[in-house]
Amino acid sequence: MESPTAGGGGGGGEAGAASSSSSSSGPSTSSAAAAATASASASSSAVATRYLAKRVLRGSAVLHVAQGCFRSPDCVDVVLCKENSLELVVIGEDGVLQSICEQTTFGIIKDVGVLNWRCTHFGLMPKIEGKEILVILSDSGKLSLLYFCSEMHRFFAIANIELSKPGNLRHRLGRILAIDRESRFVAVSAYEDEFAFVRVSVDHKLHAPNGEIEEDAKIISTAYNTSSIHGTVWSMCFISTCLDEEYYPVVAMIVNRGSDVNDLALYGLDSHKRTIDRISTYLEAGPLALEISEIPQLYGFALMFRAGDVLLMDLRNPKDISCIHRISLSTSLIGDHVSVEDSCRGLDVDDDVAACALLELRDSGNNMMRDDSYMDIDGTDNKAVVKSRIVCSWNWEPNAMQGHPRLIFCLDDGEFHLLEFSLDMEGVKVLPECVHRGLPCKPLLWMDKGMVVGFVEMGDGMILQLENNRLVHKSAIQNVAPILDLAIADHHGEKQDQMFACCGMCPEGSLRVIRNGVNVEKLLRTDPIYHGVTGLWTLRMKRTDAYHSFLVLSFVEETRILSVGLSFNDICDAVGFQTDVCTLACGLVADGLLVQIHSKCVKLCLPTACAHPEGTLLPSPVCADWYPDVTISVGAVGHNVVVVATSNPCCLYILGVRSLSSFQYELYEIQHVQLHYEVSCISIPQEDWRLDNSSSSCATSGDFRKDFAANIRKFAVIGTHEPSVHIISLEPGEAFQQLAVGHISVNNALGTPISGCIPENVRFVAAARFYILAGLRNGMLLRFESQTSKGHCFPGSFYKESSTPCDDTSLMLIAVRRIGITPVVLVPLHDRANADIIVLGDRPWLLQSARHSLAYSSISFLPASHVTPVSSTDCPSGLLFVSENCLHLVEMVHGKRLNAQKFSIGGTPRKVLYHSDSRTLLVLRTGLTSVSCSSDIVQIDPSNGALLSRFKCEPGETAKCMQIAKIGNDQVLIVGTSKSNGRPMMPNGEAESIKGRLILLSLETIESPRESAEELSSNSMCSSPDEVCCNQIQPELMAGHLRSLVQHTFNGAVLAVHPYLDRYVLAAAGNVLFVFGFLNESPHRIKKYTTSRTRFTITCLKTYASRIAVGDCRDGVLFYSYHENLRKLELIYSDPAQRLVGDVALLSCETAVVSDRRGSISVLSCPRLEVSESPEKNLAVHCSFYMGETAMSIQKVAFKHWLPIDDLTEPVLESVYNCVVASTLLGSIFVMIPLTSEEHQMLQDVQERLSVHPLTAPLLGNDHAEFRRRGIPSGVPPILDGDMLVQFLELTSEQQHDVLNIVSPGKKRQHDISVFQVMRALERVHYALN
Repeated sequence: MESPTAGGGGGGGEAGAASSSSSSSGPSTSSAAAAATASASASSSAVATRYLAKRVLRGSAVLHVAQGCFRSPDCVDVVLCKENSLELVVIGEDGVLQSICEQTTFGIIKDVGVLNWRCTHFGLMPKIEGKEILVILSDSGKLSLLYFCSEMHRFFAIANIELSKPGNLRHRLGRILAIDRESRFVAVSAYEDEFAFVRVSVDHKLHAPNGEIEEDAKIISTAYNTSSIHGTVWSMCFISTCLDEEYYPVVAMIVNRGSDVNDLALYGLDSHKRTIDRISTYLEAGPLALEISEIPQLYGFALMFRAGDVLLMDLRNPKDISCIHRISLSTSLIGDHVSVEDSCRGLDVDDDVAACALLELRDSGNNMMRDDSYMDIDGTDNKAVVKSRIVCSWNWEPNAMQGHPRLIFCLDDGEFHLLEFSLDMEGVKVLPECVHRGLPCKPLLWMDKGMVVGFVEMGDGMILQLENNRLVHKSAIQNVAPILDLAIADHHGEKQDQMFACCGMCPEGSLRVIRNGVNVEKLLRTDPIYHGVTGLWTLRMKRTDAYHSFLVLSFVEETRILSVGLSFNDICDAVGFQTDVCTLACGLVADGLLVQIHSKCVKLCLPTACAHPEGTLLPSPVCADWYPDVTISVGAVGHNVVVVATSNPCCLYILGVRSLSSFQYELYEIQHVQLHYEVSCISIPQEDWRLDNSSSSCATSGDFRKDFAANIRKFAVIGTHEPSVHIISLEPGEAFQQLAVGHISVNNALGTPISGCIPENVRFVAAARFYILAGLRNGMLLRFESQTSKGHCFPGSFYKESSTPCDDTSLMLIAVRRIGITPVVLVPLHDRANADIIVLGDRPWLLQSARHSLAYSSISFLPASHVTPVSSTDCPSGLLFVSENCLHLVEMVHGKRLNAQKFSIGGTPRKVLYHSDSRTLLVLRTGLTSVSCSSDIVQIDPSNGALLSRFKCEPGETAKCMQIAKIGNDQVLIVGTSKSNGRPMMPNGEAESIKGRLILLSLETIESPRESAEELSSNSMCSSPDEVCCNQIQPELMAGHLRSLVQHTFNGAVLAVHPYLDRYVLAAAGNVLFVFGFLNESPHRIKKYTTSRTRFTITCLKTYASRIAVGDCRDGVLFYSYHENLRKLELIYSDPAQRLVGDVALLSCETAVVSDRRGSISVLSCPRLEVSESPEKNLAVHCSFYMGETAMSIQKVAFKHWLPIDDLTEPVLESVYNCVVASTLLGSIFVMIPLTSEEHQMLQDVQERLSVHPLTAPLLGNDHAEFRRRGIPSGVPPILDGDMLVQFLELTSEQQHDVLNIVSPGKKRQHDISVFQVMRALERVHYALN
């Protein structure tokens, strides 16, 4: 995300009355003057402005997990399901999780499973052969069967089987699924009453009489329904029984029929009548039954998990169910008595209901037993409720030893146990063993080689290794959910904002520093002494070397060679390169032989032992030169070949290397040719002979590697000034044979060719298919592809075999993207043909080579002119950037899926503010374990997590809110508290009769970061190199304490405070809004001026100029004005409907953005109000958007979002200050960007077409418009879905035209939309949000 257009300010006092309402909850994103200017135009244009909402950080809360061979038969993939997105990951042998791809589902996932069709249905559907199928139940009411498409690098549906419509009702199918072991039947249930068996298979192809395929194979399904369950289904699984001839299949089901006891019921499909019958029921007095699972290999036996114990059930005869073994959980399975506290602590500040609903905590038996009311929304952190221990997750060992299945399960107190089963003449034996104590996990996954993956609901997950019947921690899985609050500032001077987020819950609460883009770890930065760098390369001494040996730096009139290692030493004299010239290119031509290309000659060098241990023992390097008759313009070095080009005349030369005698070599010309156009760039693919140890080695590059080693011609890729891209052969005897050619012609919206389309850099890539990338001098990036023969990876002209058919040699322009305005440079991360590529333009980007079309993400680093990969023993995956005349050594952290630094906070962080004057963070914490204090305010250095100062609340008191204000010349921190540990409001939304305090703390003596500050101790169980923790805080070692100036006690918990007009403080206690003033502008003397009551508890306050926005927990948003002369609050506008408010942000005096706990975000406005009009329900819903997640923090921000090519003399967007950032309980971050009416109309048309196109339609079969408008009144204009729209950028040019040619159902064809116009608008969005 771009930095704000004006410098970030402090917590809120200085911006003045016209500043953003979010200035106290984060940095001021504009100066007072700029905000005042924006305010004038915003009041008139905010209502006319439309919005686009884009998720810039997908949620990290994993609700379901599935393992299977989704990409190929050799891959072991894991799919993480996160409510409304899917992430495909792999876990390497080192225990590090690496993300492959992630996609939005545009629907809410309910349950998942896997169809093992890997060894079935051969020859019917080639796209699923050898792959397992992901099965998903969702709110669409469909059973979705998904396969992974390697070409598109994402999941697609091969079938969406409709079960119910609509699909999100309690009594309609679509809540729980189970799959039989033969993958023929899927059992599906509703929340209550309804149940069905669905038989799925692949139908055979239909052939015409002449043998041609008349109809392709397709998925067929048959459903058998019943509505006679008469209860709520909690769990179910398939069971193998002895009644296969009478009933098949049979399902065991845990059903609650309205009593305090759940029963176990067996239902079967009558083999003759094809109806579902209840076979038998088992009911035993005792603990509540929660879930059931069949034991693999011991078919007919099942485990029934209950509150406090586990029963081993014999279900082989479904008409005679019996319990044969009971495992008690009330005492430890290894003999120790335990007392357990509830591990699911409630979310404070009205978060509990939303978190339980969205994180599905209520769906576990543990939480279904809790007596929570819907409005019980202000939890406590330490309930200490003693209860029965419950199994919260389990998983069976894959490929277990025959006859000895093993189960690993986790209790809700974090204790992990292993159960081993065996069946002999005496019956089933159970061997329990405790293997680990940690955090409770849900879900849990047991993988091959003893790897166990656990996901924590409100903290980081973990990857464990089972060794000697003990689980050993390998690595952490980042989880930032829930995000309760965030502050935005560019603290580190990175020219882009960082987000400081309150994440997780006690005991795993943390403060995260979230950056945009791909994460890089900064290792080293030199002094700014590298001026005028023109080239940067790293070289190996031998092709088989694992690490680089030389770093070559080229300047305008100089070349320097440094050794790669702990220190970069100058070794120019020992290498042999000419140092008084500008190097155009260099490389390793053969083992021990380096080549330098400059404008006058090509130089071959054999370094000495002083440069490398394997160099020659001669006192000076061995060198050989080749001089052309004219000046060399560009060149490239490959294996045993050098290619150079000259500009006048335009010639292309191929040079070879031969040995004359010991230590004597010669460069000689193989062939040259004169060209019609000057060559602008040359690239020779580097064959990689080193072993590929990547964890994702099952990617589809294996065929290319075989072809490289076998019968593929050696070739080079060149770009010319025509402009064009050519692939030419480098084989002896056929040099310069053209294998393929692509002509560059890119037009603008008027059909006029765009100038400057000369290739600056070209690269050959071979991932799922072969293609060419071309970076142009005008800032554009192109992708070319060529048609290949069936069964071949390359066009026929690439093969030496004459029998290979020769296809059309033309390269087709597949995709075009605008990177910026500076020339585009392409640098692969390694030598493999499928390497991801760093794209340098106006900023660095990472292009995923395996992705379809052109898909890239920003790298979290400064704009750079050059980059090269560097590998050494100390930094095997390093990158060296040239930026701001410095060399920056960084490492790209592939194992880190989220670009977030973690500070464990020792409690639950509720609120965070950035104090610009001291450049520190103020964090409100609750849930502390100290006897004397359970809540406090701490000051933290965001650079290293050092704890600088602290204010402790009184015993039994909990801090609820805080804001920074400026009173006169003093900066103060306003804090609201509750004097009770209970909930501050009743289930109906009315305030509880408890006390609260308003406290003013001085910020004038606040500590600035310094070297001696106490750093937060690193003792988290999930510690990682980038993680700083503070679980153990010692107050006596802190630098200082925040000083209290004044306080006031209320009849009600103070849930919201806010500064007002630089001279007042607003405080909400219960359902009363207070206005306080300061006598003589002194923060030591506070006086109450007036009050106003609402119907229900006030949960949030925001201000803009003189306007006050109040968030009522049930009545929605209320607008007030304060009349200073009368000292009276007046209700101006009110919400048109009841709304469970999450948070509010004011965009202007008459426009607000509000989130509700049902997952929607809306813009409310009232442009003008007649004097006689009543303020009751006079706000209008301007536009809305269903996120599917509850946003608990909304902030108004300002950042520029235009492309570098835009004419900045013309305003791209009038309301540049009306951008909105929202964070959710599932760990997502959304950004809302204003659009002009013309842009909105155009992109709305594109969105409608994308939502029905097969490549971009919602994955789970949802109606996209219905999903994004869920719970929104009809007639309300939509907020555009950025997640849907950015898919357009990832399509090829042909596919983009196909999308724009779609006529939406029920609509007449509108005017044609230009691909260039759509790309221009969406590139702005992509550029801003990255």
